[in-house]
Amino acid sequence: MQTSYQVIARRWRPKQFEELVGQEHIVRTLKNAIDQNRIAHAYLLVGPRGTGKTSTARLFAQALNCENGPSVDIPKDSEICQAILTGSCMDVIEIDGASNNSVDQVRQLRDDCQYSPTQCRFKIYIIDEVHMLSNQAFNALLKTLEEPPAHVKFIFATTEAHKVIPTIVSRCQRFEFRPISNDVIVDKLRLIADSEKVTISDEALFSIARLANGGMRDAQSTFDQMISFCGETITQEDILNVYGLAGPEQIREIAQSITEANYKNLLSYVNNLADEGRDLYRILVDLQSFFRQVLIDQIQDKKSKLLDYHMSSESLMRVLDVLHSGETSVQRGLSGKVNFEITLLKAVEQSRSRAIDTLIKEITGITSKLPASGDKKKITESHQKVSNQSRDEESVKLGEEKSDLQNDSNSALTENNNSADKNSISTNKNLELNNLVAKIPESTKNVLTELMHGKFCEVKVFDKNSLV
Repeated sequence: MQTSYQVIARRWRPKQFEELVGQEHIVRTLKNAIDQNRIAHAYLLVGPRGTGKTSTARLFAQALNCENGPSVDIPKDSEICQAILTGSCMDVIEIDGASNNSVDQVRQLRDDCQYSPTQCRFKIYIIDEVHMLSNQAFNALLKTLEEPPAHVKFIFATTEAHKVIPTIVSRCQRFEFRPISNDVIVDKLRLIADSEKVTISDEALFSIARLANGGMRDAQSTFDQMISFCGETITQEDILNVYGLAGPEQIREIAQSITEANYKNLLSYVNNLADEGRDLYRILVDLQSFFRQVLIDQIQDKKSKLLDYHMSSESLMRVLDVLHSGETSVQRGLSGKVNFEITLLKAVEQSRSRAIDTLIKEITGITSKLPASGDKKKITESHQKVSNQSRDEESVKLGEEKSDLQNDSNSALTENNNSADKNSISTNKNLELNNLVAKIPESTKNVLTELMHGKFCEVKVFDKNSLV
């Protein structure tokens, strides 16, 4: 008789603590608790889906109830351990919190706790999705959870720890399961692919890991589905087509169009992606990851190699804020494509805008480099001396004109020298002003120029004598 097919996620479920990847801090704590005989009566396992909560609960139950236990080394040929894995052990009871959440069912559990285990060392209750229990059921469990019989252990697992009442949490040892990194998922999938004799590229493995969002079970399920679709050879293009993802180069091109404010290319990319049936929400999430990496690169290395166009950290944070705020409208809106286009266009506008406080800081930095008050005083005194000199020269010139008309040539020469001095002073002022203007950033110049054009039509120099 042909046996039924068992999916990869079940066949590759960890059977030893060393096979539990991505949760080294939890493995170390549980192994030390077993070695030091410091086993608590209640544990609360918290974390995202597919990160190993139920597998950890079963491994811990096997380590406590194996024939030579408690032991961190779980024997492979142990009948009790095999019964726990298959769910046929009478002393390890797995309960679904979603369908057993009433007070009467918790009272039945409380009564069963009083009986000794039939074949194992401990009677262990594993309650999955414990947050689904009602408040009355939680309250009915409080006394037993605080002072259970010596042979009873509780292991709770949940993805929403905030829904578990504090009086339950305070009676348990809490373990936080982290999302598994993409590198760890890729290494595990590579091991499975070699064992299954499947050829798959590294780019395809990273696409699966990116799609899994930190969940090992999700990655293994996706890999299992791709084997059914592609057979023994899997490419990145197959994964992108099946799950409607955009490739890394497409994400980079969209980001490049946002930074360059190239509206035509941006709308063209969106139309092509929509026509190909790509997941626009997933593309939006990938764009956030891309700009986040650009921001981190700029903070650490002052320049990112992912984009050809340089953007300030402030502009990158504005773009990330717009992309994040558009998630709900793209995912749940009536027209995902329209909302996606609007979100990208808003991101373009935000990438080109400047905050007023940043402009003030830049202008303040420029003005701080001007001469100090003491220097200004010296400059004022020198200007007064020059003006007094010019007045004395004018009075002398008038006296000379009244006394003797023969000195006209000398007076004309004096006037030419005075005008040359004034022109040199004016030239120096213009040079100083041009130097200050050159220090202003180009973006600040553009903002000030647009502000001036918005308030004034034209700027001209008028002759004072022609004014009425």
